[in-house]
Amino acid sequence: MNIYTFTGGLGRDCEQRFTPKGDAVTSFSVAVNSGYGDKAVTSWINCNLWGKQAESLAPYLLKGTKVAVSGEFTLRPYTTKDGLEKTSADVRVNSLTLLGSKDGATAKDNAPQAQQSSDNAQYDPEIPF
Repeated sequence: MNIYTFTGGLGRDCEQRFTPKGDAVTSFSVAVNSGYGDKAVTSWINCNLWGKQAESLAPYLLKGTKVAVSGEFTLRPYTTKDGLEKTSADVRVNSLTLLGSKDGATAKDNAPQAQQSSDNAQYDPEIPF
């Protein structure tokens, strides 16, 4: 599996939908900045969060919210309405941590325990790593 871990800010409010079987899917895009000065670059990563995590975290995934994301990375080719061939960077989220909101509040102020993991490991905010 190909795991990609990054931090950034949401570019828009998330969108939540449900599969025909009733599974929740929450989609959002994250702006990831790299470089500095005149070499600064912003990359947009499309993220999909599934299941109970998708349902519980959707109310907190608003435009400008800072997040740390880890998940399976894929490049998906697509064709625009104008017929141009493009590539989308997509991540199926395994773990998401709310880092704060656009007004500087921390995740503890905004949400219940936000750290989730596919291996169900317990998160202790007092551990300094």
